[in-house]
Amino acid sequence: MDTVRAGGCLCGHIRYRAEGEMAFPHLCSCDHCQRLSGAAAMSWVDFAVDGFKWTGEGGEPTWHKTWPTTSRGFCPECGSSVAGHDDDGERMGVTIMSLDDSSDVIPIHQSSADNAVSWQPPLESQLDL
Repeated sequence: MDTVRAGGCLCGHIRYRAEGEMAFPHLCSCDHCQRLSGAAAMSWVDFAVDGFKWTGEGGEPTWHKTWPTTSRGFCPECGSSVAGHDDDGERMGVTIMSLDDSSDVIPIHQSSADNAVSWQPPLESQLDL
């Protein structure tokens, strides 16, 4: 069964609507996510691009290329990180906490775990809590 999710940035200028199944809920501890967020990790979930629409008055976020083929989207008004997209990707990644309701979205993977900070246990050990 398809679901409809909505979300956006802190100030509401950038909004989105995603219809369809969520995929790959995960934490990312790569250098880019750490520096982009100022945190030990960012949390992401993916949606198919064919069911994804930018709905807010700001349209699409401002994009910044963080890898040769990957861009991250943020609100030009409040600076919130809301999305990530590969140039040839069929999925749009959104930050889990940008969802209006993220209560049932649990990261079950950890990207770049080898780059995780020493004081944060690997995600696998957190699944049993």
